[in-house]
Amino acid sequence: MRVAAHTLGCKLNFAETSHLLRQMAEQGHNIVDFHSEADLYIINTCTVTAIAERKCRTAIRQAVRQNPQAQVAVIGCFAQNERGQIEKIPGVTIILGNDEKYRLAEIVSGQHKDTCTKRANDDGRWEFSPAWSSGDRTRAFLKIQDGC
Repeated sequence: MRVAAHTLGCKLNFAETSHLLRQMAEQGHNIVDFHSEADLYIINTCTVTAIAERKCRTAIRQAVRQNPQAQVAVIGCFAQNERGQIEKIPGVTIILGNDEKYRLAEIVSGQHKDTCTKRANDDGRWEFSPAWSSGDRTRAFLKIQDGC
């Protein structure tokens, strides 16, 4: 499966996106640029400002336009705070808040194409993830907290 990701917001979001892409790569998926055609688009979102929310909606619609048959996973703060808004956007298949987004790889591996919206249930466990860098970044991010 070809996987593309777009990150909005803080350094924490970039660290989490890198971690998720590493998980996907370890499962044998190919990581591609967000502007390429993919089978799964991951959009890690932010809601600090109204502009950030607008950028989230724009990124979601862009992913759906690029490949209407692809799965589109919206994760992060926007998914946490504005789930109802996201559910109204045609083409979104996965919506995971901050406590749920770490299970994206396992959800994707077991999800069927006809599932409209799937949400994980968090059991409260927190696992350490080693630092890792994706794409053209020369520095790795090490997560030390959740949230803004």
